[in-house]
Amino acid sequence: MPLNEEHILKYLTNESDAKSKSELIDLLKTRIDKLCFEECERDRIACTLQPKCSRRFLLKLRIKEGLTIEDLPKFCYSVHKGVIERYFRNKTVIYRPYDSYLYLIDFLDVFFHGDYRKLNKFISFNKWDEVFKIFDDRIHNRNENFDYLLRDDNLIFKFEDRLHIVFLEEKYVLCNANRENIASLELLYGICKLYAAIYFSEVKLTYMTSKHVEITLKVPADVLTGISREPTHTKNSKADQYFWNTFWEDLNALTQYCDQINLNTDKNQNLEIILYISLLTNNYNEEGQKSRLRFRDLRLIFNFITRIYTDYYIITLGVNE
Repeated sequence: MPLNEEHILKYLTNESDAKSKSELIDLLKTRIDKLCFEECERDRIACTLQPKCSRRFLLKLRIKEGLTIEDLPKFCYSVHKGVIERYFRNKTVIYRPYDSYLYLIDFLDVFFHGDYRKLNKFISFNKWDEVFKIFDDRIHNRNENFDYLLRDDNLIFKFEDRLHIVFLEEKYVLCNANRENIASLELLYGICKLYAAIYFSEVKLTYMTSKHVEITLKVPADVLTGISREPTHTKNSKADQYFWNTFWEDLNALTQYCDQINLNTDKNQNLEIILYISLLTNNYNEEGQKSRLRFRDLRLIFNFITRIYTDYYIITLGVNE
């Protein structure tokens, strides 16, 4: 049987001889450097259309591990930045740059061209009032459509349905977050706050430090009383169709991503749906460990909340008013 990646990983994990492990890692590093700086960059057309690492993940490796732009293959990075910019401007791209990383100044150049030098300076000196003035001016006076939130060490942006996470201390940005794991509970809470402000402002958010984020939404009592006591085959209301046919399937799907889901009735007989969300899901990886919560998992949770809120909560409030 030929040598494969599992053999190498097992060796690096179990081998006690530090010298041999270091030598193996050095061989890997030498091969990666040759691939990036010689083989791939040598043919710029191939580098543009068919990079030798899938979706340029070796750029992510270098950026996330704190290497500077001087330590990156420059042409490859310029193509990478261009793909992100084209995707942002809804132009044709070779691949969708999900979970792509840029240095902060390059992100600002792509998304806030014209103000990026000022923004980079203000962010570097934590002059957030000046930063927010520029953002708000672009939103209100230049017809740019985005939302943002500063939370702890992250600046969170939402452009249409695309989420971008600035890691302020590291000075890099995760663009078009999708399959990446959510890095911290603070970031999870920040994203929940941003989406709540946009889509479901009256939903209750509770941040339980080091444990989870708790989201409480309600289905009003008058919606519940309007639902048939038993499922029927005749034409029925939208609420009947949803709560008899789909609601429980939705909850069952969410159990994959929520620590816990509680259903209660409050003193006014409204149904309370309480979702407890942490950084771990109830899915398991190949090693038998719980999988981390990803951005796309959180989006599924938000889809459920938005549906309940817009179809059965906010409409009912409007009728009552």
